[in-house]
Amino acid sequence: MKFYKYLGVSSNSWTKDNRSFYRIFKFIFSIRGQKRLWSLFVKIFIFLIRKITGINVRNLHYKKWAKQNFITKKQLLILKEKQKELSYRPLISIVLPVYDPPENFFIECIESVINQIYTNWELCIADDVSPNENIRKIIKSYAEKDKRIKYVFRTENGHISAASNSAIEIATGEYLALLDHDDLITPDALYENVLALNNDREIDFLYSDEDKINEKGQFLDGHFKPDFCPDNFLSRNYICHFSVIRTSIIKEIGGFRIGLEGSQDYDIFLRAIEKCKKIHHIPKMLYHWRIHSESTALNMDTKPYATLAAVKALEDTLTRRNIKGKVESIDELPGFYKIKYDIETYKKVSIIIPSKNMAELTNTCIKSIFNLTKYPDFEVILINNNSDENTFFEMVKKWEQKEPNRFKCITDNGDFNFSRLINNAAKEAKGDYLLLLNNDTEVTQPDWISLLVEQAQRESIGAVGVRLLYKNETIQHAGVIIGLRGIAGHPFVGADKNEPGYFNYLKSVNNFSAVTAACLMVRKRCFDEVNGFSEDLAIEFNDVDFCLKLKEKGYNNIFTPEITLYHYESISRGHPHKTKESYEKHLKENKLFKDRWQKYIDHDPCYNKHLSLEYDDFRVKL
Repeated sequence: MKFYKYLGVSSNSWTKDNRSFYRIFKFIFSIRGQKRLWSLFVKIFIFLIRKITGINVRNLHYKKWAKQNFITKKQLLILKEKQKELSYRPLISIVLPVYDPPENFFIECIESVINQIYTNWELCIADDVSPNENIRKIIKSYAEKDKRIKYVFRTENGHISAASNSAIEIATGEYLALLDHDDLITPDALYENVLALNNDREIDFLYSDEDKINEKGQFLDGHFKPDFCPDNFLSRNYICHFSVIRTSIIKEIGGFRIGLEGSQDYDIFLRAIEKCKKIHHIPKMLYHWRIHSESTALNMDTKPYATLAAVKALEDTLTRRNIKGKVESIDELPGFYKIKYDIETYKKVSIIIPSKNMAELTNTCIKSIFNLTKYPDFEVILINNNSDENTFFEMVKKWEQKEPNRFKCITDNGDFNFSRLINNAAKEAKGDYLLLLNNDTEVTQPDWISLLVEQAQRESIGAVGVRLLYKNETIQHAGVIIGLRGIAGHPFVGADKNEPGYFNYLKSVNNFSAVTAACLMVRKRCFDEVNGFSEDLAIEFNDVDFCLKLKEKGYNNIFTPEITLYHYESISRGHPHKTKESYEKHLKENKLFKDRWQKYIDHDPCYNKHLSLEYDDFRVKL
């Protein structure tokens, strides 16, 4: 990656007519410059450590975070008293299917339930004919000591779905909590769930953050999850543990399905969320998933049948929801899936490209569209904003002659206002879909519009964003996080295009609160519903503002890594605030955005509050 790109300095400021060593010197010694340099140093240091030692630096960060954030004995004593004050104290039935676990892990699992500071629970154990007779002796022993522990000994091995259903049959609680026979829940796990229910009695489904615990008792791989993101969930079971669901819903959908073993939780969650009014995420580490040689937590490859079951669960989900499409597993990412949605009607797509001069750059963009695109019905609308170079008009004339039915240029000679340019072009657009595209992008694949339409046609979807790469094959855009570096920023900037990202975020479809308008598709109807772009945001964050308006209307914005374009990062406009006037406008628009969207800056629901807003790689906040 070019050094100036990493520092956030526009490439335009390095050209011959704009070069200023004073500006560079001033930037390097500014607070922002120091943060960038420190971040660069840290990245280089981490890279070297990984190469030399093979140490997982992320787990070192998590170990430090755990020391700072795991609940202490003193805090537990305080919460133990507070839980007595809860006005709503539902019985929680913990469902525990058991089959031949290591005895020590099984005992620790039961003890983690007994040690709960919230006391109104029952542990419903179903042993699925464990070969080890001691397992049943352990169960009986604990049941004799604590009447809240109930059990059933199955007479025939039926695998985990049947065993879970047997445990549900003896459950009497208002909510069911799912626990695996060798895992652990934290002492405050049930308390935190009941506390959330006291704050909102309409919640039907709760889940929390989780990590893993190895055979040495070390905690690692902290998974800090977003609030409920339906498209993340269609890519993989990110909800997983610790899950608490209203019992009536589980019984309504018929419990666990036989034949979906290995992905039985994924299947029951997919069915349950269709019946839920509210799904609530608790951003606390309440579950420790055990790692050992045969566990799914260690390696999905230990249970290849789980992949087949997950594909079946997703296929059935599409059928129930009357959605036409095909589910595919991702070979290199066990536990991750992609859905290829059928395009019902190939409606017209209007590609809107604002430009001022920059004929060569703009021509590269337009040429890549017409040369590569296989989508049958699209038009290109080029917006001429104050161009004054002959080469630009010659380029326009060439395309008008070559593509008279699919290309047109409209003129707007007002001051540069990206939002106004987009809104005016949208009025001229004939398409059912609007595809906003920077003139400094380049298409790389024939199916790019088809893949965009696959997602944008869905009624639940607002804006669809894509993977954008710098010319040096590193990430420029893979979604937008609200609050990152102050207002909003792109995650994983500068990462190699082959990197998977945090829990494979760079390889899977995910919901983000916003995506960049450098390449964004939206249904024209949705665009009109939110009155298009906000023209009081002329230069900065207008695309983020637009996406948040869609989100407020109930639409989910989405990033898909299946579509890749090159993005040459605002070459045509240069630095957004290099003059006093533009800098004052920058400050004004920043304030306007903050006043309008502070709640998202404070908490982006597609991100986790424990993850850093200073670094862009989803590292834990220390």
